[in-house]
Amino acid sequence: MTKEVKRIVGVVLFCEFLICLGMSLIFPVMPFIKNEYHFTAFDMGVMSSLFAFVQFVASPLVGQWSDRIGRKPMLVWGLFIFALAEFVFAAAQHLWLFDFSRAVDGLSAAMFVPTSMALAADITTEAQRAKVIGWLSAAFSGGLILGPGLGGILASVSYKFPFWVAGVLGLISMVIAWRFLPSDDDARFKSETKNPERQLLKSGWGQVKKIMTPTLITLFGMIFVAAFGLAGFESIYSLYVNEVHNFDLGAIALVLTLNGIISLILQVFLFDRLVLWIGEIKLIRYSFLLSVIGTVMIIYDRRHWVIIVATLFVFEAFDLLRPAITTLLTKMSKTNQGLLNGINMSLTSVGNIVGPLLSGYLLDVNYHLPYLVVIVFLIISWVITYVLSRERAPK
Repeated sequence: MTKEVKRIVGVVLFCEFLICLGMSLIFPVMPFIKNEYHFTAFDMGVMSSLFAFVQFVASPLVGQWSDRIGRKPMLVWGLFIFALAEFVFAAAQHLWLFDFSRAVDGLSAAMFVPTSMALAADITTEAQRAKVIGWLSAAFSGGLILGPGLGGILASVSYKFPFWVAGVLGLISMVIAWRFLPSDDDARFKSETKNPERQLLKSGWGQVKKIMTPTLITLFGMIFVAAFGLAGFESIYSLYVNEVHNFDLGAIALVLTLNGIISLILQVFLFDRLVLWIGEIKLIRYSFLLSVIGTVMIIYDRRHWVIIVATLFVFEAFDLLRPAITTLLTKMSKTNQGLLNGINMSLTSVGNIVGPLLSGYLLDVNYHLPYLVVIVFLIISWVITYVLSRERAPK
């Protein structure tokens, strides 16, 4: 990896760290926002689903646009829109405005996440890719290390204050990306991202059909089913442990902070080694199995320390799943990385739309129903990994 590539990756990592720090500031206070404004769990689920719905609509288009017009504009504007969404949420007093903010936030995620992954694929070799994607995931986790604890402290001022801080961090990230990321017309990009293959993207979804293989279809199916289960778990976690297990703001912040620390260690020092040791598919399979075990423990055990440990099992499994699935996807094609990552985000968003809605509704009906449904979908995802193994086996 050249010095210039390392510098570009470093800028993206730093921006992702700041934006994820801003995102994680709000995690511990979501149950208290719900209580302060007398929202239902379903209302909170709608907020998460609007975020995912906009991702679903925008991601394929953004993936194609980033392939055509360049990565830098998408990253810079995505960070600006994130900051705008956080400021709107901080100022909101009515449900429709909270919902609008989450929808705008979804657009920012559609612009930033697949574009950053596509940029990583553009400027690295296949051998380097798992390591760089692991770094991107580690930057995400690094933001989670400081975010929940800092969010808990800031919430002592006001439950809305963390959102103002998140917006400021988004603006800082935007300025850094605009100032330090090179133009896509720079010579270092011309051999990587400005290639004739982009012209094929004019066919849109017709191009998707051309690159589809049985392995890709199976992988995309797993992405969709997994997204439903993961979104169903994550979207209501703070609400669930607050209402069922009486976790307060400090306990929720502690769990999320511990998760960030452990996740950072796993993704920086172990992820690429795990991929080389057992491969992406087995890593995905074991992660699904671990998440099922942890979710069962969260439902049926009442001891706080056991719930915390089980939660860490589940979250660490999730944190390995995301980069493992993304790494495997980037190896399916040597071109069209923006398009593939856009489809990945789009299918993930479909699961993210339904998961929070259903989990929020079920939480209002019965506290344990959401996680029982999540377990079913995680088991389905685990089974699909065996199908994927057969598809990937040499013929």
